[in-house]
Amino acid sequence: MSKIGDRELVVGLDIGTSAVKAVLGEVLPDNEISILGVGEYKSRGMEKGGVNDLLLVKESIKQAISQMEIMADCQVSSVLMSISGRHVQCQNESGMIPINNQEVTQDDVDNVIHAARSVPIAAERKLLHVLPQEFMIDVQEGIKNPIGMSGVRMVAAAHIITCADDMAKNLVKCVENCGLSVDQAIFSALASSYAVVTEDEKELGVCVADIGGGTIDIVIYTDGAIRHTAVIPLAGNQITNDIAKIFRTPLSYAEQIKMNYACALKDMVSMEETIEVPSVGGRPSRAMSRHTLAEVIEPRFHELLEIAYEQIKASGLEEQIAAGLVITGGTAKMEGAVEFAEEIFQMPVRVGKPHSVKGLMEYVDDSSYATAVGLLKYTTQDLNNKKQSSKADEESVLKRIQSWFKGEF
Repeated sequence: MSKIGDRELVVGLDIGTSAVKAVLGEVLPDNEISILGVGEYKSRGMEKGGVNDLLLVKESIKQAISQMEIMADCQVSSVLMSISGRHVQCQNESGMIPINNQEVTQDDVDNVIHAARSVPIAAERKLLHVLPQEFMIDVQEGIKNPIGMSGVRMVAAAHIITCADDMAKNLVKCVENCGLSVDQAIFSALASSYAVVTEDEKELGVCVADIGGGTIDIVIYTDGAIRHTAVIPLAGNQITNDIAKIFRTPLSYAEQIKMNYACALKDMVSMEETIEVPSVGGRPSRAMSRHTLAEVIEPRFHELLEIAYEQIKASGLEEQIAAGLVITGGTAKMEGAVEFAEEIFQMPVRVGKPHSVKGLMEYVDDSSYATAVGLLKYTTQDLNNKKQSSKADEESVLKRIQSWFKGEF
C-alpha cells in the first residue's frame, strides 16, 4: 500500500493468460474502496497462469500500469499481485495450544494459527495463505471468534494455500523489472471471491469458479469459511483454439469472434444469423452461420463445466453449496453460460461482477475485473481484521487490569 499525501492507495495487478489488468483504488476512512484508475493490455508471454517469456510479460504489465497511472494522474510504486496455475495447491490442517482456563487473547489466536500452519512444506513450495476456518475450545465447536472466552485448550482449523516458489518468483521478477515492488501475492480465486460473493452466500455455502483464459480457479465456502480451493489448467483459450482451427482464422480474430458472437448453447442461436470470419494468408473473409459457431463451442464449454463439476464433487462439499455457483472471469460473460452451467451443476448460477466499490465503478462493472478489484478488497479485509484484533487486545488488557484492581482492593 502506498501513501500519497493523506491518501492510502493500493494497486491490484491481475496477470492473466489473456489480459493484464491493473486497478488503482483509494482506501477510504470507512475501509471502502474508491476506484481511481484502470488499465488493461493484452497478455503476452503467459501460459495457463505461468510465465513463459519474461520480457513479453514485463511489457504487458508496463502497458497496463501506464494506462492506469495516466487515468489516475499519479505514479505507483507497489502492487498486490494475483497468482494462479496448476502448481497452486490446498490442504486443511489444524493446530492446538493450551490456554489453562485463561481468557483467550489475540496472541493465543496467533499462536494456535501458527500451530496449524506448522505442517511440513516442501522446500520448493511457497506459503501463500493461512485462512482460519473455525476454533474449538474444549468441547465447544464452531467458534468464529474465540477472544475473551475461557477453557483448557484451543484448537484451530485452517485452510492452507501454497504455490511453487519458482513460479511465484518469475511473476515477481516481471513486476520488479517494471520498477515496482510486490506487497503480496494472492491466489486469484480468493481475490475474486472477495469482489463478487456476499457474506450471506459464504454462510449458506457457495462455489466461485473464475473462468479465465488459461485456468479455471475454484474456491468453495461453507459456514462462512473457505474449505476447498483448486486450479484447473483448462479454460477459455481452449474455445479460442477450436474456433481458430475449425474456422481457419488467426487466433487474434478467433478471440474477437468468441468475445463478440460466442454462445454456449446452440439452441439459443438463430439458424439465419451470420457472422464474418477473417481468413488466413490474405484470403477474403467468409460469411458463416453463428449457429455453426455455437455448435463448435458447446461441446468444449460442456467439457470445461464437467471438469469443474468433477472438482466440486471430489471436494465432498457438493451438498453444502446451498447458495449455488458464482461464475466470473472473462469467459463467464459468454451468452448462454449461466443457463448451461445450471443444466450441468443442477444448482442456481449467476455471473459475479465486482460490487460495493465507489469511484469509477463503470470501468470495473464486468466479471473479467473480479480478480483485480478483489485484490483491493482483500486489503480492506486485512485492515478490518487487524483493527478487530487490536480492539480485542485492548479489551482483554483492560479486563486484566480491572481484575487486578479487584484483587488488590
